[in-house]
Amino acid sequence: MTTEEQSKIATDTSAADAYLWTALQSANVPVLLMVLAQLTSDLRWIRAPYAPSRTRGMDDNDTGGLPEAIQLEVRKAAFDLLRNAPKASAAPAVSPELLAAMMTSCMGEEVPAEYAPMMLEEMGLRQRLPSWPRTPAARRLATFRVTVIGAGVSGICAAIALRAAGIPFRVLEKSSSVGGTWLENRYPGCGVDTPSHLYSFSFAPQNWSRYFARQDEIEHYLEDCVDRFGVGEHIQLDTEVLTAAFDESTDTWRIEARHSDGSIRSHSANVVISAVGQLNQPAEPVIDGASRFHGPAVHSARWPEDLEVEGKRVCVIGTGASAMQIVPAIANVAAQVTVFQRSPQWAVPSANYQREVPPEVRYLMDTFPLYAAWYRCRLVWSYSDKVHQSLQIDPDWSGGGLSINAANDGHRRSFTRYLTEQVGERVDLIPKVLPAYPPFAKRMLIDNGWYRTMTRDNVQLVVDGIKEITEDGAVDERGQPYPADVIVYATGFQTLRFIGSYEVRGRGGRSLRDEWGDDDARAYLGMTVPSFPNFFCLYGPNTGLGHGGSVILLSECATRYIISAIQEMIVKRIDTIEIKQSVYDSYNHDVDEAHNRMIWTHPGTTNWYRNRSGRVVSNSPWRVVDYWRMTRKCDFSDFTIGRRSRQ
Repeated sequence: MTTEEQSKIATDTSAADAYLWTALQSANVPVLLMVLAQLTSDLRWIRAPYAPSRTRGMDDNDTGGLPEAIQLEVRKAAFDLLRNAPKASAAPAVSPELLAAMMTSCMGEEVPAEYAPMMLEEMGLRQRLPSWPRTPAARRLATFRVTVIGAGVSGICAAIALRAAGIPFRVLEKSSSVGGTWLENRYPGCGVDTPSHLYSFSFAPQNWSRYFARQDEIEHYLEDCVDRFGVGEHIQLDTEVLTAAFDESTDTWRIEARHSDGSIRSHSANVVISAVGQLNQPAEPVIDGASRFHGPAVHSARWPEDLEVEGKRVCVIGTGASAMQIVPAIANVAAQVTVFQRSPQWAVPSANYQREVPPEVRYLMDTFPLYAAWYRCRLVWSYSDKVHQSLQIDPDWSGGGLSINAANDGHRRSFTRYLTEQVGERVDLIPKVLPAYPPFAKRMLIDNGWYRTMTRDNVQLVVDGIKEITEDGAVDERGQPYPADVIVYATGFQTLRFIGSYEVRGRGGRSLRDEWGDDDARAYLGMTVPSFPNFFCLYGPNTGLGHGGSVILLSECATRYIISAIQEMIVKRIDTIEIKQSVYDSYNHDVDEAHNRMIWTHPGTTNWYRNRSGRVVSNSPWRVVDYWRMTRKCDFSDFTIGRRSRQ
């Protein structure tokens, strides 16, 4: 299209059309191509000369690598389509086979066909929650009770699904509001390191203001979901669960909870869903003299609203995910920031990390049918299973402990070049910030200016350990003092103590805490354990996503599995289901064997995924699509079934 033709569009159209044309100049071309193909059923848009180039890394590949003339043709076609049909009542159906071909075209690389059914759900084009196998008996349904513990992301997900299925439930939440992690973590710079358009429920898309949302917007999103889906009336706030014990005489769970008035009351349930999460119990380091410090000393997850760091000397202990957000956020206002590092972290670049979503793009997300769905589809692939194969250890690879295979070595070279560029003339920092272990051996972080912040005159990176804390600061192992007015413990969470906030007792009074110990939790599909009937975990052991992706997707998958189990229990008048020991043992054997072939068991480093014996407790070894498939429906042949009632 010529410049004259573009000018004609701008002058010969209404103000609304003119804005649409302007908005399309900011659109992602690979997304536009897929929307055009789906809405028009014209598959020329997924073939040459329109097929986009391969999307690399975390880049959005907005132009698709296409010549400007092709880009203009695509934008003009999208303009004509949307101008003539501004709203679609329903998205046209697309088969899994066609979707797979479209995904491969959209990403510029082979995307296996097995992903198509999952992607249809993620795009909101197919129902994810299970339907009832048959209409339940009214009395049986009315008397069945489910208790969800926790109103964070997973608890809200479960509540919405239970309400949609018409299953009676209550949610017990210890805090005075919902949100979980996104209620409790309020430190400067707090936000997601998963793209916002992926870090949201598939059934509740959000027109985000930032590509990587900040804490307050995520908290508001979760609050809105509670209101939008009408589950607020089922949530009891300021209710701290103390114990959950299985009563074998009635095949029900008895939950003891402390309420806002201090009273302790009992609740009963047929099924308990524990959704207390993994990132809720701060890991407080034990450092000599910590109690002597005269100023504020806070954990990042307990940041006081009135904490003032402007003009102050701040010591930050830790260089993990929270530190990487806090330090750049305060460095421009604090007088001095001293960062104590135990080991450096790999961080990947992302052009979108600090960016707001332009108004024009938000307009397209809201106006152009399927635009937001296809944008999300691209993120699912780019940020999750795309890198999974590169995390498998090549036994024939000789990487000197710095890489585990050829692809991983390529990642190392790329990330090394990036951090070297970021520190610029401060080459003295390279030995401090360059990890001596393979990329992905620890949680990968997104660089939000960390490396450049380390080059600031008022920022000092200390790689010697802390010997002690004094009244006015910290002292490293060489005896060097570092004065401080504020100390921030950015030391993470007790990630291996699943369900550490309350006591769970199953058959015969068996304690789940004793079964798991402090750091060796195991569960079938991360959800259920022998001797603990009708008890399910969300975001349980071996369900974390070390290779990337959204935990919300996994929460939806696990919730679907649990709902399907509850529906079968109600319809078939089953009182208890308990995972068979043999199934449980076989699954966890497979988990451990898979991990033994993966990067997180690399002997050259430690990480919070592993326990003291080296077993990976937090992460899932499976691809996201594997877990999606495993949790399609509860297989009752895996369980011992008990019946007592005849109602």
